[in-house]
Amino acid sequence: MRVVSTPVVPRLAATVLLLIGLQLAVPGVDPAKAAESEQLDPERVVRSVVGITATVPADSQSARTLGTDREGSGVVIDGSGLILTIGYTVMEASQIQVIAADGRNYPANMVAYDPVSGFGLLRAEMGFSAPWLRLAGPGAVKEGDTLLALSGGGNRGATAVKVVGKREFAGYWEYLLDEALFTFPPIRAFNGAALVNREGRLVGIGSLLVAEAVEGRSLPGNMFVPVSALEPILADLLAYGRRQEPARPWLGVTLREEMGRLLVEKVSPRSPAESAGLRPGDWIVGVGGQRFNGLADFYRKLWGLGPAGIVIPLEVMRGSTLTPVPVTSADRVRFLRLNPTL
Repeated sequence: MRVVSTPVVPRLAATVLLLIGLQLAVPGVDPAKAAESEQLDPERVVRSVVGITATVPADSQSARTLGTDREGSGVVIDGSGLILTIGYTVMEASQIQVIAADGRNYPANMVAYDPVSGFGLLRAEMGFSAPWLRLAGPGAVKEGDTLLALSGGGNRGATAVKVVGKREFAGYWEYLLDEALFTFPPIRAFNGAALVNREGRLVGIGSLLVAEAVEGRSLPGNMFVPVSALEPILADLLAYGRRQEPARPWLGVTLREEMGRLLVEKVSPRSPAESAGLRPGDWIVGVGGQRFNGLADFYRKLWGLGPAGIVIPLEVMRGSTLTPVPVTSADRVRFLRLNPTL
């Protein structure tokens, strides 16, 4: 695959995206003619991607792992300045700035954070205006597709990437996606980056740099959260700031999977796990009287026991001793300061 990766500014967008169009064009359609028919509007796509900077109070829970000064990207998804990003970039922020394609800065407020998908929503203020992208529907992308990854702000750039995987993703921070998108080659400014298809629709939001974009192979790439996960919850996020369904039980642990067992690497301060006496070095081998096969299976069995607040009976190995550890779970969102910008 020929890769085009270059910094872009709006006035160079057409040139850059016409080059990438060699990869993105519909089979049998000349890229220049496709652009002329507005199948892919270069200027609109580039200007819809913004940079984001966030300042987070040092005493916030996420500051310990994500820092207090964060940068990323976001994508404008409606005409009112609503911006979709990856939530950890702006989670618990006391100040958020949006950097438009022309370099101007605008203040923004947090609208919603969804710990299940990982999405965050912002709204830019003070006269912000930018084109917006439509969301691609379910099934809009398949393995082997060549798409466009765009970042904003100081790392503004565009890269042609290939979808090399569509599979579940389990994160060590009590996070699970039934289906995530994995792309190659890796882009550096991945958090909140836009993944756009040949029709100029938004397909995914950048989340991580991964070591195995192709399962079982040491091929680095990026993981994107599909925007198809947003449509079912968007109305709730806009109205209430969160999805309106029972919250999943949260323990407050960082886990590492080794041969089907789970090693507790960290325990969040003031979390249910800390209150229950769970500690780094513990091995979780059972939940709710059930054994599990890896991280994803553990999460599904954990969340299947009931909503946040339920007591989670864990079986823990400490040295050679099997110890029952009941953990009174919680709603993760209640441990976060999600509205300091309001």
